[in-house]
Amino acid sequence: MPTKDSSIHAANERFSTAPLDKLLLPPAEIFDEDSMEEFCRRQVATSQDSPEIRAAALGELKSRRQHGMDRIEQVCRENFPMNPFAAHKAIRTYTYLTDGIVRSVLKLATGPLHPGKGAPTRFAVAAVGGYGRAEMAAFSDVDLLFLIDDKVTERIEEIIETTLYMLWDMNLKVGHSCRNSKDCVRLGREDYTIRTALLEHRLVFGDRELAVNLHERIWNDLFEGTGPDFVEAKLAERETRNERQSGNRYVLEPNVKEGKGGLRDLQTLFWIVKYLHRVDNPAELVNLGVFSIEEFEKFLSAEAFLWSVRCAMHMLAHKAQDKLHFDIQEDVAKFLGIRDHAGRPGVEMFMQEYFLHATNVGELTRIFLTALEAQHVKREPRVIGFLRSKRLQFGVRLEPGYKHVHGRLAIADTEQFLKDPLNILRLFQQALKTGLLLHPDAMRLVAANLFMIDDRFRANPEANKIFVDLLVEYGNPERALRRMNELGVLGMFLPEFRVIVAMMQPGGYHHYTVDEHTLQCILTLSQIERGEYREELPVASEILDKGVDRRTLYLALLLHDIGKGSGRDHSEAGAEIAARLAPRLGLDESDSETVTWLVANHLLMSDTCQKRDMSDPKTVRDFALKVGNRTRLRLLTVLTVCDIRGVGPGVWTNWKAQLLRDLYRLTYRSLSEGLIDIGHAVADAAKEKFRKALENWPEELVAAELGRHGNSYWQGLPTETHVAIAKLLDDIPNDEVRSDAKPDDSRDATRICFAMADHPGLFMRIAGTLALASANVVEAKTFTSSDGYATAVFWVQDQRSKPYGKSRVQRLMKMIKKTMGGEINTRNALRTLDRERQNMPGSRRELSFRVPTEITFDNAGSDIHTIIEVDTRDRPGLIYDLANTLYRANVLISSAVVATYGVQAVDVFYVKDIAGLKLHSKSRREALKRKLLQAIQKGSELASA
Repeated sequence: MPTKDSSIHAANERFSTAPLDKLLLPPAEIFDEDSMEEFCRRQVATSQDSPEIRAAALGELKSRRQHGMDRIEQVCRENFPMNPFAAHKAIRTYTYLTDGIVRSVLKLATGPLHPGKGAPTRFAVAAVGGYGRAEMAAFSDVDLLFLIDDKVTERIEEIIETTLYMLWDMNLKVGHSCRNSKDCVRLGREDYTIRTALLEHRLVFGDRELAVNLHERIWNDLFEGTGPDFVEAKLAERETRNERQSGNRYVLEPNVKEGKGGLRDLQTLFWIVKYLHRVDNPAELVNLGVFSIEEFEKFLSAEAFLWSVRCAMHMLAHKAQDKLHFDIQEDVAKFLGIRDHAGRPGVEMFMQEYFLHATNVGELTRIFLTALEAQHVKREPRVIGFLRSKRLQFGVRLEPGYKHVHGRLAIADTEQFLKDPLNILRLFQQALKTGLLLHPDAMRLVAANLFMIDDRFRANPEANKIFVDLLVEYGNPERALRRMNELGVLGMFLPEFRVIVAMMQPGGYHHYTVDEHTLQCILTLSQIERGEYREELPVASEILDKGVDRRTLYLALLLHDIGKGSGRDHSEAGAEIAARLAPRLGLDESDSETVTWLVANHLLMSDTCQKRDMSDPKTVRDFALKVGNRTRLRLLTVLTVCDIRGVGPGVWTNWKAQLLRDLYRLTYRSLSEGLIDIGHAVADAAKEKFRKALENWPEELVAAELGRHGNSYWQGLPTETHVAIAKLLDDIPNDEVRSDAKPDDSRDATRICFAMADHPGLFMRIAGTLALASANVVEAKTFTSSDGYATAVFWVQDQRSKPYGKSRVQRLMKMIKKTMGGEINTRNALRTLDRERQNMPGSRRELSFRVPTEITFDNAGSDIHTIIEVDTRDRPGLIYDLANTLYRANVLISSAVVATYGVQAVDVFYVKDIAGLKLHSKSRREALKRKLLQAIQKGSELASA
């Protein structure tokens, strides 16, 4: 951590408006402007042909710019791992290089290329925006204001055109405008983006008097007296920008520039201060009393880190890039010198540091906004003011020791507050009771006294009671937990939680850090309790309406991922932590055991419904035996819903909802009626529904259909699918393949039924056909009737995980007909398709994740099948390659369940051997495993060849 003096010094160095003399390299090694001017003079001396002079100068400028870029990158690679403030010099060095390029072009354009005639033209060029404040990464935009005295002359038009074309020819991304001072003021009044750009203008070339005149006019005629309006506009812009970037600073692919907690948030703070107080150095935030020295250190440290990341991204991508995609995160970590350590990947430590800085940016923003409200520059949000007035109107009053300060909860007597360490938790309790936001001074006091939360504090029954009350008594626990987490209170009170703070989750499935995922889960649970998801989550809502032990549920959800980062199975590690914490938090032996069981088994329900065939009687039977009773089932169901929804936007789907509902109802019935095996009862009920659905059919046809299928067929499919298959089988010729497709809205998928005379390799052929049509298989079942017909049902989704529309279903069915008819060679066509997809945008992003392949065989999970589970990297054609391998090994597939988690696929097959038996032979299973591994490897190689 830098010292206070070094922090202020770094700020002075970074924000000085003096000439750019604090650089990574000697100026001549970056860009020698005098030498370039001499080169141009020699060209003019040997040739009077303007195109020839221009071409020679352009070639020389390109060469010198590339040399400068290469030297800067070289020094950045050497300095970034060693110096936390090296990025401050880097962004100024890029600015120095750009200044040299721009001035050299302007000297040519205003000199030999367009020599002046008659009276001299008053003309200046100012850098604006990021270029104006001397903040540039390698490929940042170059925003120029061509400043004129009055009107645009023909010569000025020529100069501007030549300048822009030469800069564009060097592949610079140039934004430009041409205005006089009067126009700048007029347009600035109408557009806050223009006003912000003018706020940070800097003369690069030309008439200094024009630039001084602009400077005085915008401050006197544009900025003066408009501070509050500017503040509201910039804060509204920030809110819109953050929502556009997901509205969450803990997304795993953050936008370093525009995202919440990113550079733009820090820049907005300084813009506002500069506009209000006409200062050029954010160190004035300390002098103005907005930030303490420690808070300003956080400002500088966060800015330096974020700029280091952004500079590294530009250099690694060789283009402007601001979103920190998965495929570049590891490279950026290495660029910054963050290596693997103590079993933890360097990329995880890098991203954890990123999110900690983003948290600090959020804290600084809150402090800053409160200071603005105190100065009456920022208006209090109307909704908050309305709610506060209503609370006071209906008698909600602060407890002794607290007070209102500008509408926020503040501490009345600091000395008295600190006499009792438990007041730290009581502060958050009071905030939830009143609905008030914490005043930054209160947050500062808490952050400065975290040492008071020691072992004695943690063991205090009253402290643990207050903490549990925060979870269950006030209806909005996520708000308190989030603030406690950001201030470090949560990690001090639950040291085990500190490990998962800002911890990333690789694989592309989770959208948030581990701690943020946990808070999102808590938020979801409180929203269900408040009745916000009655239609979308009817089962979970009903469970909570009827009542559960809320303490147990909230604590289990808070602790369910606390074992991550242990290097072990996180469910097992988490259960051990929960077994220690639950009694400390005041739970009795029975409730502590329940919390521990829920943490240990928090993936059990999602894994069962997404990775196992629920039409197999043993699936529900085994799950019911593991759950044991209806109380645990209800708790686990709600926890599972919250866990899946907390992964991120778009992860919860109707398909997953239906799977969970089916498993819950089947298990609840099993546990309620004491039926260890409910398969026969389900099959009988399904047959009765089928009879009613086809009551207009002749009885003999219905009876024949009922008699040709076994119990697994009736247990495993809904009635409408039974009806569709019956129609396909009705009078079907032996040489015909029939199919039927229909959107299944309840599962967010398209259901496709097949019927044909039975023959080997049916599953493989259909899987290949669907892969060619870019259909993602999410579940599949095959059945053989007693009279020798094969039926299959596949549920598929498109590339957006949605059902196919009507027109696309028609195209899909044409492809199926061609492929099933032998008109297309499936393997060759898939190979071509795989190669095309490997080159699609996003493929390198997916390949950046390490996904080990694991294959397991389970003979205990089904009464009549061997269950083969293949866990590997997802790719087009994977399920076909696996099915083809099983077919060639004389293994029959009865059903398949497919689950995807980001780039990871889990394909589960229920299989028998050719004689209809399980794969009992260990040697055969090992041989089959080798063949499956070879198929996965070969398929990946062919796809990337």
